[in-house]
Amino acid sequence: MAAGKEIRNQIASVKNTQKITRAMEMVAASKMRKTKDRMTATRPYAQKAAQIIRHIAHANSEYQHPFMQARELRRVGVILISSDRGLCGGLNSNLFRLALARLRDWEHQGVEVDLCVVGQKAAAFFAQIGARIIGQTTHLGDTPHLEDLIGVIKLMTDNYEQGNIDALYLLSNVFVNTMTQRPTLEKMLPIKAEELDAGMKHHWDYIYEPDAKEVLDEMLQRYVEALVYQGAVENVACEQAARMVAMKSASDNAGTAIKELQLIYNKTRQAAITQELAEIIAGAAAV
Repeated sequence: MAAGKEIRNQIASVKNTQKITRAMEMVAASKMRKTKDRMTATRPYAQKAAQIIRHIAHANSEYQHPFMQARELRRVGVILISSDRGLCGGLNSNLFRLALARLRDWEHQGVEVDLCVVGQKAAAFFAQIGARIIGQTTHLGDTPHLEDLIGVIKLMTDNYEQGNIDALYLLSNVFVNTMTQRPTLEKMLPIKAEELDAGMKHHWDYIYEPDAKEVLDEMLQRYVEALVYQGAVENVACEQAARMVAMKSASDNAGTAIKELQLIYNKTRQAAITQELAEIIAGAAAV
């Protein structure tokens, strides 16, 4: 029954793995609920900031901040947000696949790309392929703070104001639902001063303190910061959802493997018993 002992050891090993994956699934589910609440709470800020920017820009069309001036595209900057840890299915690989496709497109157009990466997985992957990384930050944890992101944001916005890059993009995962996380490339700069809805064109302008120019300058910087922070918070929610689904799949697969191994063990044990009975009967007959 040496083979039977090996199979029992395999079953015990798979059961231990299943306990780990179930525990990770429950932890990810708990964290996902908290991060979803945080993600939902941060969305209105960026939306309201965008509304204020459009209103001020429309009311003061004679002033154009550098963030709102379109340029010929020669070099772009990309802030790419990934997770620090793995075991979250294809979350990071799908994001990197989109990133590589866009990098190839820009390369064919003769446009150079500067990367700022957020997350250990992105830092390791793009360093390995030799991408131009000008800034990075990692280990944000499950509750990202804006202070941890200010460095890469300031680096990119300063480069844009100085004319070193001509457009700034955010590449991150967007939380659609628990089962779906979509990698998305969003253009942050330059910001187009979209015309207000017809119903808003007849509204009176506001009285600003300080003046509209200073408010617009400050709001544009805060708007970019809000978009990147929103991307980081949303990526955490995506990571926990993807990990929960991946660990559930791993637990289900472990259960299937246990059933198959148990069946093999039963067949092996039955064969061994049958053989022993045959040997006993043959011995008795010989006597």
